[in-house]
Amino acid sequence: MDRTLLATELAARGEPGYRAQQVWEWTARGADGYAAMTNVSATLRAELDERVPFSTLTVVRQVEARDGTIKALFHTHDGCPVEAVLMRYRDGRRSVCLSSQSGCPLTCTFCATGQMRFARNLTASEIVDQALHFRRVEPVNHAVFMGMGEPMLNLDPVLEAARLLPELGITHRRTTISTVGWLPGLRRFVDEVDEPIRLALSLHAAMDELRSELMPVNDRFPLAEVLAECARYVQRRRRKVFVEYVLLAGVNDRVEQARALADLLDRKLFKVNLIPYNPTGRYDGASRKAIAAFKDVLDRARLPATVRLTRGRDIDAACGQLTASS
Repeated sequence: MDRTLLATELAARGEPGYRAQQVWEWTARGADGYAAMTNVSATLRAELDERVPFSTLTVVRQVEARDGTIKALFHTHDGCPVEAVLMRYRDGRRSVCLSSQSGCPLTCTFCATGQMRFARNLTASEIVDQALHFRRVEPVNHAVFMGMGEPMLNLDPVLEAARLLPELGITHRRTTISTVGWLPGLRRFVDEVDEPIRLALSLHAAMDELRSELMPVNDRFPLAEVLAECARYVQRRRRKVFVEYVLLAGVNDRVEQARALADLLDRKLFKVNLIPYNPTGRYDGASRKAIAAFKDVLDRARLPATVRLTRGRDIDAACGQLTASS
């Protein structure tokens, strides 16, 4: 919902100032349209239905995986494709994976999103409407900005959206914003954000040469600078940074590369999420044996590490698979 347009239309009708918040509260609680808002007059509901679209996004397609994960493909008002995912876990977590851009301009070689055409940044309303779509399916309690796009390239709308998520049931402490290490946005995030929003770093290699091959952004913002900014985050927030490390067979999954990662990361500052690779055509995923050996090295170094549970792979909804193909 475009809250600015909503407020403008209500003010033009001479409605009281609280009316916009009243409508928004219904929306945030999962109402499926204006008709559900029983403490708003029928006349006003009809006028809003005509003048203020209930969502800034149009659902093009929705599919559900065998594990219960749901992926939705949306189009914006100007036809830009966007994908978002609802992940369901046995412990009761309901996590939404949100996109911040339509496509991504940073072209990481292992990521399907980086291979599609970049369209534009998303507005805060378009980001929140992804979460609201799934909130109408069931209550949600976690959010990760790990969908399409680099959040730090679109920081103001991302933060505006993140600051609204508690009204949907997702606290700041259960919200994570990921970055490949885009330093201008990351510095602002560290300096300006007071809320306890989590930070995740998409790393994938412990050495600059390999990381630049996988992630061209590393040529511009090398590891030492990015990790120094992450250390500043921990110093200010007293919360560890999640490190995302996707394991590519024969590329970054060897034991010596695990040792390099353990040497690079301070265990007091970082926690590693090892991610089994979800094939997108260019690489093969590391074997279970290689993943176990890699984790064993990190465990011996006492660097906190877990292997992420893959969700939605059979519907191309897993990490790195979002392409918004229509």
